[in-house]
Amino acid sequence: MAAEQLLRVNGLTAGFAAGPVLFEIDMEIAPGELIALVGANGAGKSTLLGTLSGLVRARAGSIAFSGRDITNARPEAIVKAGIAHVPQGRRLFDTMSVEKNLRLGAYARRDGDIDAEVRSVLEYFPALKDKLNREARTLSGGEQQMVAIGRGLMARPKLLMVDEMSLGLAPKIVDRLIDVVKDIHAAGTALLLVEQDVLVALDVAQRAYVLENGRMVLAGAAADLRDDPNIRKAYLGL
Repeated sequence: MAAEQLLRVNGLTAGFAAGPVLFEIDMEIAPGELIALVGANGAGKSTLLGTLSGLVRARAGSIAFSGRDITNARPEAIVKAGIAHVPQGRRLFDTMSVEKNLRLGAYARRDGDIDAEVRSVLEYFPALKDKLNREARTLSGGEQQMVAIGRGLMARPKLLMVDEMSLGLAPKIVDRLIDVVKDIHAAGTALLLVEQDVLVALDVAQRAYVLENGRMVLAGAAADLRDDPNIRKAYLGL
């Protein structure tokens, strides 16, 4: 594979005590690329993100990031390397303030620009500016998702992975979040969007991977996958 790839996954098999969930996954992401990972519920999408972020152990294969082997590295080391993971369900600290939740995203950083980073996040999410002192549990679902994405951005990642961003949210809120994703991408950050809402993902992504029963069955330009009627019927449920 070309040296300029940011993320390289080769032959990855991973899972839990009960057995593997992912089988021989190959995947690559270039710097600044916006990738969609789609598939049915239970296909293994969240498990793949968990493996990339060090939360699920790889049993075989390799993961390289920025030319370094990070296979089974500790999660905090992976964050320091430049990967941030926005998990499904947001997983905020409900009784902490919005600002404290955001600042927790910068726990691995040792520079002095944390205040500037908070201001930068608020430029993406101006709706949070007057809510910094509120407990996260008091926010709407869409606002909580903004905090979760903002917390990921606080790490200044080279690759931001977002798991099921649109889940349970009104279409108007999803549209706003997609606009932010486009802005983050335009600023140079690579993104990996994991979505069960296939059209949301394929409309915004440059390339896409299709995961089925723990195996990567398709990869290509997102627009091609979206517009091919055979692929839509066979793999995307459309």
